[in-house]
Amino acid sequence: MTERTTLTRRDTVAGAAALALAPLGHDLAARAQGGSAPAQATGQAIGIVYEDRGAKGRRGPGDPGLPDVLVSNGREVVRTDAEGRYALPVGDEAALFVVKPSGFALPPGPDGLPRFSYLHQPAGTPPDLALRYPGIAPTGPLPASVDFGLVRSPESGDFDVVLFTDPQPESHAELTFVRDTAVARLLGTRGEFAKAAFGMTTGDVLFDDLSLYPRQNRIMAQIGVPWFHIGGNHDLNFEAPDARHARETFKRTFGAPYYALEHGGVLFVMLDNVHYLGAATATAGRGGRYEGRIGERQLAFVENLLRQVPADRLVVVAMHIPLVTDLGPDDPGISTADRAQLLALLAGRPSLSVSGHTHTTEHHYLGPDGRPGATGEDAHHHHILTAVSGSWWSGPPDRRGIATADSRDGTPHGFHVLSVAGGRRYTTRYVPASDDAGRQMRIVLESQFHSADLARLPDTRLYELLGSTIPAESAGATNVVVNLFDGGPRSRVSFRIGDRPPVPMARVRRPDPFVVALYARNAATRKSWVKAEPCSHLWVARLPRDLQAGTHRLTVEATDEYGRPHRDGLVLELVDGAARAG
Repeated sequence: MTERTTLTRRDTVAGAAALALAPLGHDLAARAQGGSAPAQATGQAIGIVYEDRGAKGRRGPGDPGLPDVLVSNGREVVRTDAEGRYALPVGDEAALFVVKPSGFALPPGPDGLPRFSYLHQPAGTPPDLALRYPGIAPTGPLPASVDFGLVRSPESGDFDVVLFTDPQPESHAELTFVRDTAVARLLGTRGEFAKAAFGMTTGDVLFDDLSLYPRQNRIMAQIGVPWFHIGGNHDLNFEAPDARHARETFKRTFGAPYYALEHGGVLFVMLDNVHYLGAATATAGRGGRYEGRIGERQLAFVENLLRQVPADRLVVVAMHIPLVTDLGPDDPGISTADRAQLLALLAGRPSLSVSGHTHTTEHHYLGPDGRPGATGEDAHHHHILTAVSGSWWSGPPDRRGIATADSRDGTPHGFHVLSVAGGRRYTTRYVPASDDAGRQMRIVLESQFHSADLARLPDTRLYELLGSTIPAESAGATNVVVNLFDGGPRSRVSFRIGDRPPVPMARVRRPDPFVVALYARNAATRKSWVKAEPCSHLWVARLPRDLQAGTHRLTVEATDEYGRPHRDGLVLELVDGAARAG
C-alpha cells in the first residue's frame, strides 16, 4: 500500500522531471551536520522544499523553492540552499522528513494527517514476518528527487497545543468512548480551545489492534486542526523479532516514527523512546518486551537538530515512556534509561518534555543526572500527562454507558492543553474529558481507618465511607484528603472551616482512598491489571479537634505548578453521637 501520509514515489519522480537536480550532490551533502555521510550510508537523497502556493500537494511551475528549511534522514540535519535544495545520505532503508518551519503549514493527506515524510524501503516490509497488520509496500529505488511542499500560513507566538496520550481503545466500542468523550469535549466547547494550533497523541494511539487506525484517523480529523502522532508500546507489530520492523504499520499510517516541527517560534521534537526487545514468549503475536530508551541514532538527531536552533528557543520534547516516574524511576519499562543524555543536550535551553504510558498524572523537575527533585531554575520540567483512557476504560458506566475510567491515581480521564505565550513562556492545564467531571480536585473525608477493606463489603456505600457526614466525636480523627488532579511538587493546598484561618495540608504519596474504594466496589467493570497506585498529587490534613456538632463550610484553596489559584469546597455535617444513636 502507498504511504498515505508521506510523499509518494509518483509525486517525487514528477518533481524530479521538472527540476533536474542531479549536479547538487557533493555541495549539499557537505552542509549535513557532522560534515560527511555515515559509513553505513549506501546512497544519497536529493530534493527540494518548495512553497505549495496552490495547496495542490505537488509542485507546480510557479512554486518557488524555500531556503533555510531543515530536512533530516533521522540522524543528519541539513538546511536547504537559496533555491530550496537539499541532499542527505541514506542507507538501504530511511525515513526522510522536513522540519516544518514557523509560518508554514504541512499539506494534509486524504486522511487529514499532515504529510511531512518519505519512507524509503525499496523491498517494503519483509513478507516472511507475517505481520498481522499490513506493513509497507515496496517503494522501489530512491526517486530522483524527494520533494516536500509547504503552505504559507501566518503563525502567532501565542497559541495552544492539545495534548492527548493513551486513548488506547482495544475495540470499536472503546474507540467510540474516545470519540464521545475527549473528541466531543474539544468539539462541544470549541471556544475554550479556539487557540489550538495543532494536537498530538504521545503514544498508545490504539491498544494492539492496529486495524483501528483508519477509523481513529477519521474521527480525529473532525477536530479540525493538524494532528501529530508518536507510537507507544501498544502501537507495535509484535510479530517482529526486534526493533527494526516493529513500527511497520505505524509508519505506513503516520510516516516517520520520530521527527520535529516548529510553530510560533517553538521547536517540537517528537521522539520514539519505546525500544522493542522482541515478542513476549507467553503471548506470541500479542504483547512484547520493551524498554524506555531513546537510542544513539535519535540522540544524534536531537543533537544535530539543536545545533541549528538558537539557544533561547523554547524546545518541547514529546515521547511515550516517561523520562522518569514515581512508580519506578529505575524501572526500564516505565522510565527512560538514557534520559541523562537527552537532558545534557537540552542543558541551557528553555525546555519542557511531556509523556504518557503510566496512566498517572505527574510533574517532575529533573537535575542533570535525570533524578527528580531538582529545585534550581535550570531544572528540567517533565510532565506525565493524564491518559485519555484513564484506567484503560475501566469502571462503572456513566449514564451514557461510557466507562467512568478514573485513573489509578484518582484523576478523572482526560487530556491537557499546552499554552505558549510570546513563543517563550508556557503553561499546561488539565481538561477532564467527561461532562460530569469538571472539577480540578476531589475532596473526601477519611474517618475510618480500614476504609479500603470496608469498601469491599456489599452493604457499605462510598458516601458512607468518604462522605461529609461524620460523628462529631470522630472529627479529630478524620483526614481531609484532596486530590489536586494536576498538582505536583510546586503546588500548595490548604483548607479552612468557615472563617477560621487556613490549615496547611501536607503532600503525601499514597493511593487516593476514593479510587481504592471505587475499584473495590466495581471489580466486575475493572480490567484485571488495574489497581490503585500511589498518587503524586494528594494532600492530607486532620480536621480540627474542637469542631462542634453542626453544619460547616469546608473550603479548599490551592495553587498549581504555575501559581494559578483553584478553589473548591463541600458542606461538612458533624452529627452529635447521641442524636445519631437516637
